[in-house]
Amino acid sequence: MIFAWAMQFIVIEWEVYSLTKDPLSLGIIGLMEVVPAVAMALFAGHIVDQKEKKALLFKCILAFSVISFGLFMLTWPRVVSGFSKGNILFGIYFLVFLGGIVRSFLGPSIFSLLSLVVPKKIYPNAATWSSSAWQMGAVLGPALAGFSISWIGVHWSMCLIFGFALVALLALTQISTKPILNPKIGEPIMQSLKEGLKFVWHTKAIFGAITLDMVAVLFGGAVALLPIFAQDILKVGPEGFGVLRAMPAVGSFITILISAYVPLNKNAGMKLLTAVFLFGVSIIVFGLSTWFWLSVLALLFSGMTDGISVVIRQTILQLKTPDNMRGRVASVNSMFVGSSNELGAFESGLTAKLMGTVTAVVFGGSMTLITVLATGWRFPTFRKLDLRKDLEEHEKG
Repeated sequence: MIFAWAMQFIVIEWEVYSLTKDPLSLGIIGLMEVVPAVAMALFAGHIVDQKEKKALLFKCILAFSVISFGLFMLTWPRVVSGFSKGNILFGIYFLVFLGGIVRSFLGPSIFSLLSLVVPKKIYPNAATWSSSAWQMGAVLGPALAGFSISWIGVHWSMCLIFGFALVALLALTQISTKPILNPKIGEPIMQSLKEGLKFVWHTKAIFGAITLDMVAVLFGGAVALLPIFAQDILKVGPEGFGVLRAMPAVGSFITILISAYVPLNKNAGMKLLTAVFLFGVSIIVFGLSTWFWLSVLALLFSGMTDGISVVIRQTILQLKTPDNMRGRVASVNSMFVGSSNELGAFESGLTAKLMGTVTAVVFGGSMTLITVLATGWRFPTFRKLDLRKDLEEHEKG
């Protein structure tokens, strides 16, 4: 599913920029997905905590399949030959908007279902492997997207994505129905949402990690501008675009695989701050680079440092979230972190429009560095965060 989703987003980015040659249009793609994802996130978390997880995830993947088929039709020259460019763009943005609604339910459903599939005593390690599988999809999806655009075109690339979504749907049928562990079934929605937000706010480790990552990703969203770098600055075509787009996920995947054997629980707070700082440095290097392979290395390093952030943040969420609140906590996390990718895409597109592409990327990386320094200075207890004791208690439980 993640493979298909990552691939689809890249194909859409390429198609929209090819139609418009406007960097702001790339930002609009992110905005169209993030608005419904944020607006629906808390409501989705409440629903996930109240309903059976496998059935919800099945509906999410089915809806994604329908959206992919719609994009397949919208990129078919024979179908849209009588449509104006504006109408095609409107159709793409509309389907991306619907995808944002689906995504608001997807993340909490996966996060909650995982805890019902895996025994508690091995859950932290299993979640690391789950993140690895997630990153593998994020690696291979963009890479195949770049090459498939070159080999078979945008239209048939969308057909391929539709097929992958159906494979994900079939795989999900192999998981049995799981029990609902929330003792407050039928709880009023406002009370449920208030309880979830209150829990995140008072659990400072969760709140600090989510906030830091959100701001870093928001201002470090250089990947949204990769079609511009590939087509206009580095001039490497769709194959080079696929390589560039895959590099952050490759780096993250490498880090997550290593962390499955080398835990990051000791001095987790300081490691998280350092990782996000180095992420900002790599974004600045990428923005200033005019050499393709230096750009590749910068994006690879950004993925490696981001992978550390992902592992530490996910470990905090896993260890400190009770089963009956996983949907709501995951929804808050998606609002802060998941949606910040799309908000970052909009921020990058807007700043690129106003100050130029390279300046926008360097500005975003600089803001990431400032955020890390401010967080480390303002929250000294977060610098001292250590998860070893929490992990021992969780494994005993």
